[in-house]
Amino acid sequence: MDVIHLKYPHQLETTEGPYSLAIGFFDGVHRGHQAVIQSAIDTAKEKNLKSAVMTFDPHPSIVLGGRNEKVFYITPLQQKLDTLRKLNVDTVFVVHFTSDFAKLSPEAFVQHFIRDLRVLHVTAGFDFSFGAFGKGNMALMQELSGEDFGVTVVEKYADGAEKISSTRIRTALKEGNMEEVRMLLGRAFEVPGIVVHGEKRGRTLGFPTANVQSMTGCFIPATGVYAVKILVQNEWFDGVCNVGYKPTFNDPNNKQLTIEVNIFNFDKNIYGEEVVVGWYHRIRSERKFNGIDELIAQIEQDKKQAIDYLKNRA
Repeated sequence: MDVIHLKYPHQLETTEGPYSLAIGFFDGVHRGHQAVIQSAIDTAKEKNLKSAVMTFDPHPSIVLGGRNEKVFYITPLQQKLDTLRKLNVDTVFVVHFTSDFAKLSPEAFVQHFIRDLRVLHVTAGFDFSFGAFGKGNMALMQELSGEDFGVTVVEKYADGAEKISSTRIRTALKEGNMEEVRMLLGRAFEVPGIVVHGEKRGRTLGFPTANVQSMTGCFIPATGVYAVKILVQNEWFDGVCNVGYKPTFNDPNNKQLTIEVNIFNFDKNIYGEEVVVGWYHRIRSERKFNGIDELIAQIEQDKKQAIDYLKNRA
């Protein structure tokens, strides 16, 4: 899969193609996004074109200043690209979202980012907007296409009456509802990271853990204890994970969030290794215990629940 980074004004010496292009931010690459992308891939096959996806980075709200809090992604850019690669997309255009780009008229956007890239068919969701202040919609896209390129509008993708959306996924993540997240994504929610040195307290309790520092900008599920899988050195292992602030040991004012995974049937030194944590089921919320013995008994119970849950999914 080719990844081409663009900014406005872009100066591509050459662009291959021609393309059938799916456009959107696609945070999460959820089932609704997959329907848009698959439609573009199907059109590419029908018309003997290359399949392509256009996405944007960073999130428009960072540039447009509509929100003050830090933006957390369901799929940070590299993870998004990895997911698109698995969908067998030929080319991904990553457009750097800048204030200059945000000022483009819908007509200029179509000229520079559709026609100039040799796009012969555009596919997007019914609610996709483009151009300054989001003035361009899919009806205008069809109007501006003339005879230069075809347009497909993918209607609302829903389960029941409710649209599958990144907003719904974020809400479910905040609630720790990993079954709902998995249904909306069409796969388990994953957080990439690196194993770093922690306090090594788990080892003294008989439950050694991998302390995972998540990739910057990742959305982390609600605090609590989860049944997880972890990808280590290209192999998946079952585990139980605590994400939170360890109130049994730490000052209640400590706001250093940690992700600690007890990996089942595993005994290797993996400090510095890149890993991926796949989240499957929230077992309980995080709480403070009255002593070490009470904590150890609860961890034993958590581990058993995680083993049972993951075994039933095998």
